[in-house]
Amino acid sequence: MTAANGFSPQEAVERALAVSRSDDCVVIAEETSSANLRWAGNTLTTNGVSRSRQLTVIAIDRRAEGASVGIISRAGVRPGQIEEVVREAEHAAAEATPAEDAEPLAGPGTNGPFGINSEEPRWDSPPGRTEIGVLRGFAAALGETLREAQAEDRKLYGFAEHDLVSTFLGTSGGLRLRFDQPTGRVELNAKSADLTRSAWAGAATRDFTDVDIAGLDAGLSERLDWAKRSISLPAGRYETLLPPTAVSDLMIYLYWSAGAKDAADGRTVFSKAGGGTRVGEQLSTHPVTLSSDPQAAGLRCPPFVIAHASGPDSSVFDNGLPLRSTAWIADGSLAALHSSRHSAALAGLPVTPAIDNLVLTTAAPASGAGAPSLEGMITSTGRALLLTCLWYIREVDPQVLLLTGLTRDGVYLVEGGEVVGAVNNFRFNESPVGMLGRLLEVGGTVPTLPREWGDYFNRAAMPPLRVEGFNMSSVSQAS
Repeated sequence: MTAANGFSPQEAVERALAVSRSDDCVVIAEETSSANLRWAGNTLTTNGVSRSRQLTVIAIDRRAEGASVGIISRAGVRPGQIEEVVREAEHAAAEATPAEDAEPLAGPGTNGPFGINSEEPRWDSPPGRTEIGVLRGFAAALGETLREAQAEDRKLYGFAEHDLVSTFLGTSGGLRLRFDQPTGRVELNAKSADLTRSAWAGAATRDFTDVDIAGLDAGLSERLDWAKRSISLPAGRYETLLPPTAVSDLMIYLYWSAGAKDAADGRTVFSKAGGGTRVGEQLSTHPVTLSSDPQAAGLRCPPFVIAHASGPDSSVFDNGLPLRSTAWIADGSLAALHSSRHSAALAGLPVTPAIDNLVLTTAAPASGAGAPSLEGMITSTGRALLLTCLWYIREVDPQVLLLTGLTRDGVYLVEGGEVVGAVNNFRFNESPVGMLGRLLEVGGTVPTLPREWGDYFNRAAMPPLRVEGFNMSSVSQAS
């Protein structure tokens, strides 16, 4: 289990805990490896690999007046520097005021067999590592796709990247947990030869075996053809078809905003008038469910809390707590808010820590037919806008979760079940919570890549949505 430098992350955890003098101590060691390809104008430009290490020591000093915490994170810590990091954390804890979120640490038996069952690497197995080889099959298919694009006078730009993070979490109470997280994504941008038309597609993946680069390019080629006809439209409220990637960016922001503490404090759209939270209230007449599950197929993520710092709804004292399937919205009603043990107690809610994936689904139609694809929704459309993706999303008003942002890389007009041309870009002002109350149709859920938040949140599965009166507040000159 020894790493290339002769010292494994597991050994770093054990050595830090061994030299700790704190009442309690949490140590998180992470080893990250990355591989990437980039291309521009139908030509591969760069590729490379990188590796890094991070060590976080959380020292807890439990005094009569309360528990204080000191946290020190360092990259590239060598064996001889571990005790120095521990002492810095202990000094920070001694200087700190008592923490409001103080709780007992999770015990060694709390989380079951994570890290020791047949589906996960054992604690003492070497850290996972990605190499450029993970992109070999993809690169061959990409090369063929770039040649076809060149022959058809279309220019392709983009990148593919793959990360693997091995996280080792240990506590002075005997907890030892480990998880290996692979994360990959492809972003592909196609432009006409004169660079006046542009379209984007992306995909999230664990290992690149499921990425159809030729299929992505075919979809972009179709969108470039749609854009040969240009149509100007004014600002206004439009029936709008949102593809899964745009839906994911909006739902992720909703999820990030669904914290128990701020809701209980009256600060968010999830706060109840007069006090408390809106848990139990109906947000949509459609039976949509927004949920997270560490074991979700294709979207697996750490099944236990990994907290490098405390926040309104996260706590370093919760490190190692188990994570289970959680519905945030169930059949259209708000069902849970993400919380730490501390913020859950303040809000009077069950403990439901945040989980690193997100899925939006709907109950099957009464007819028993499957939910439609985006293509099927287009053919049943009388008149609506069809978006590609959203970007530069920012919050305007947390009380209603009003967001603003821009459309990007293709807005199209659908009339009579067909795309009839591309329209200008817009700035939008819309609340994802309010939007849930104006759903006209919910399609089939598919894995997707959030374009705006893909750097921070990669594991999502969303349906296309038909929304009534999506607010395109002004015309944008952005391309």
